[in-house]
Amino acid sequence: MRSFLFVPGDSLRKFENARKTAADALILDLEDSIAPDEKVGARRTVREMLAVRNPNQKVYIRVNALDTGMTLGDLAAVIPGRPDGVVLPKCAGAADVNRLSLYLDAFEAASDIEHGTTRIVTVATETARAVLKLLDFENMSPRLWGMMWGAEDLAASLGASRNRTAGRYHGPFLLARDLCLISAAAAGVVAIDTIATDINDLEGLREESIAARQDGFLAKAVIHPKHVDVVNAAFLPTDEEIAWSEKIVKAFNDNPASGVVKIDGKMIDKPHLRAAEKILALRAK
Repeated sequence: MRSFLFVPGDSLRKFENARKTAADALILDLEDSIAPDEKVGARRTVREMLAVRNPNQKVYIRVNALDTGMTLGDLAAVIPGRPDGVVLPKCAGAADVNRLSLYLDAFEAASDIEHGTTRIVTVATETARAVLKLLDFENMSPRLWGMMWGAEDLAASLGASRNRTAGRYHGPFLLARDLCLISAAAAGVVAIDTIATDINDLEGLREESIAARQDGFLAKAVIHPKHVDVVNAAFLPTDEEIAWSEKIVKAFNDNPASGVVKIDGKMIDKPHLRAAEKILALRAK
């Protein structure tokens, strides 16, 4: 999957627009986009959305954080609708993931859903404590499917007046981004890049998305339908990358006993082969 489109959980109109896009997944939001006195009503609306989802899109629900007292109510309302996964905001390490996983065990059983089928994606950098817990992934629930980083809430946690200048993230936010990427790779889950907040800067979005893919992110969150096609295109490898990767794979196939091959005057070893195989796998998506 390449694109995760956020949809306010109280807007059927925006959901109808979102389900017509080429987004690989929708995140129906019960957290930041919903006013406190609209939370309960949004749960009912999300259940309606789940009943008429686009079968070609995965559907995740962003619940309210574990410390709000609303998470269990969110899950009770939406898990019977069989979402593909739950997005956990303000996540601080394995303990939070495992706590959510236990909740899901119970709600799946109550709804006669096969155990373990509801995935977890964490928003893993929204507080200073969460950033410090990024390396805490040992013995984490196998439900964990992806880690997303976010810069907006982190700015508030750090007391920063801004998180970027001229489209470039400041140091603390780059650190959070990179740690999320590294932690996701170490945990064997998908790294998901954060949203682009400037809705009309499509060229900036394209550049940001390409840079994320080249660094190792496999998907990006978006907040507007017109961002979807830009992100989907950016997360496909270029013709040059595909051609170079095919050369590498062919060279090793022709020399299966070799640990190193020479291509166009360059020495290529097995890490290059693994990278080439990943690029060709992206082409097939």
